[in-house]
Amino acid sequence: MMNDATMAYPAAETGVAERAARVDLAACYRLLAHYGMTDLIFTHVSARVPGRHDQFLINPFGLLFDQITASSLVKIDCDGNVVEDSPYAVNKAGFVIHSAIHLARPEVACVLHTHTRAGMAASCLEDGLLPLTQTALQLFGTVAYHDYEGAAVNLDERARLAADLGDKYALILRNHGLLTVGRTIPEAFELMFNLERACQVQLDVLACGSVIRQPPPEVVERHAARDFASANGGQPRGSRAWPALLNMLDAEDSSYRT
Repeated sequence: MMNDATMAYPAAETGVAERAARVDLAACYRLLAHYGMTDLIFTHVSARVPGRHDQFLINPFGLLFDQITASSLVKIDCDGNVVEDSPYAVNKAGFVIHSAIHLARPEVACVLHTHTRAGMAASCLEDGLLPLTQTALQLFGTVAYHDYEGAAVNLDERARLAADLGDKYALILRNHGLLTVGRTIPEAFELMFNLERACQVQLDVLACGSVIRQPPPEVVERHAARDFASANGGQPRGSRAWPALLNMLDAEDSSYRT
């Protein structure tokens, strides 16, 4: 049976909207596990609570991503306080990184952060993400960079994180990992999937040791100059693939919905 993806959450009927957001966020965690983009219990994805500017949902610290369910997600405010009873704590670094962006970018519904092998390796390259492939070009012009300051547990780093991201949709955390944001959960996931793939391919190309052929400069400039938010007809990315991804999860294990 096909699933209808929840692409936006109305301010009205917030209970229904929050339930939909919880299901999509739990699905996002399961998809990261499915595609090997996890780091044990570390790293995190958050989703803004529908109808609230000051609260978001995040993973319970201590569960693997393939164990996370809609009901186990923890609701916190932008001061790091748990606002509903939960047996779980939250990762402080997760709170600092995610609250920084949710506070600064009201249009962002989801923030996704990973420590993958390819993402960490690419974050150590001085040139960052190169415009080598069609996948990389899809992101070109919307990737920003943030210098490493140690574990993100200091509140004063929030202003610098937000400033470095600016109005972009992807952030390479130098010597650390990758981050994407989305107007929906599916958009943030699809952007991370593409960013991760672009990093993997770049590392493969560099490892070959051969002369690198890049796309023509005018093609790169055209991609870099476009308005990312309107490049998909103004619609958030991820809407086409998300129903199929949910169908895959449901066939494997639908417990993320509980």
